Amino acid sequence: MDVHRDFAQIAVVVGGAVSDAGRVGCRPEALREWAATLTAEDQVALEATGNSDAIAGLLSHYAGRVVVSNPLKTRAIAEAKIKTDKVDARILAQLLAADFLPPVWLPDERTAMLRRMTTARAHLVRQRTRIKNRVQAVLHRNLMPRPPVTDLFGKTGRAWLERQPLPEDERAAVVSLLRQLDFLGGELAEADFAIAKEAVGDPAVRRLMTIPGIDVIVAISIIAAVGDFARFESADKLVAYLGMHPKIRQSGNSPAIHSHITKTGRAQSRGMLVEAAWTAAKAPGPLRAFYHRVKNRRGFQIAVVATARKMLVLAWHLVTKDQDYAFARPSLVAFKRRKLELAAGAPKAHAHRGAGYDYNDKQLRRYERDLIETSEHAYERLVASWQPSRPAGADRIEFHPTSEAGKTQSRS
Repeated sequence: MDVHRDFAQIAVVVGGAVSDAGRVGCRPEALREWAATLTAEDQVALEATGNSDAIAGLLSHYAGRVVVSNPLKTRAIAEAKIKTDKVDARILAQLLAADFLPPVWLPDERTAMLRRMTTARAHLVRQRTRIKNRVQAVLHRNLMPRPPVTDLFGKTGRAWLERQPLPEDERAAVVSLLRQLDFLGGELAEADFAIAKEAVGDPAVRRLMTIPGIDVIVAISIIAAVGDFARFESADKLVAYLGMHPKIRQSGNSPAIHSHITKTGRAQSRGMLVEAAWTAAKAPGPLRAFYHRVKNRRGFQIAVVATARKMLVLAWHLVTKDQDYAFARPSLVAFKRRKLELAAGAPKAHAHRGAGYDYNDKQLRRYERDLIETSEHAYERLVASWQPSRPAGADRIEFHPTSEAGKTQSRS
């Protein structure tokens, strides 16, 4: 099936022979009517698009197998000299018949819901950021000074904003933007409440929140992208799935060349991990020591991505082995979990101290921080003499010059 918004072009392979089977509408009634002609021996292939999950879910009740292919890996279609709907459908059918079609994982109902929820929240955050930037642009083009407060859109910042001598049209624009910002703030609060209700009973979320820098939003974004952690044989498989491993180019006897990360998978979850890595790089612990170790050699940009990758590997181990992070600060973890419970609508405990109250004890916080810093220093001493390993095959590359005076030489 070469799927579009309103229709899908059908091609059929039977006994190695390819034939066109016309079009079918991409509405539930039309798809069910066509799917009723399928049997348990039939297999259906379609590329991943905006509506492919819904189509695959509907057809899975009729066909024996439904494969949603990865369009980035279906290069036969992308590089075809002649590209029409019929040609695309024929190529998909032939690849499926030959079992050469690279499939994508279809999420279960809960994972698909979490993906929709996190995507909607990310859209609200982007809209709020655009509006805030537009307000800053108004101040900039009218030669206003920088705001004396950290949060221009808080109570103190808005009071300062009202006192600025802006033209009438510009002031009206600022007032309009602030109204939009308040509306989006309410929508964002509703989205956070819905996510918190879904996350509060998830044991994987509670495990991930023990890692420094990971809060409920980052944790649920990772779970929405990954689904079942157990479907990955190793942490490296998960890293590759989210596109956080470097590209590698190697041919013949030449050494392998490592470049930027592949950036496959869900960009939203990858971005959330990088944001969490910035926070982890400032908190005491082995992750901060790892960040500074890489930063001293490769710079801060590579260091923060490497830290995000390290956190993803750590997440796989914690969830699959059902363990909490060994270097977590107990009072901080309790505070984060209690904050999640309150965000999900749990009643406030005014009469007695709750589970997260210990985080208010400065002496206890200092004690826990000292313990984690000790672990950080131990990690620094452990890796102080480590040297970056060379790519395989790069230690010695021999070449034989053609001139008589030349001798066999080697390059390390």
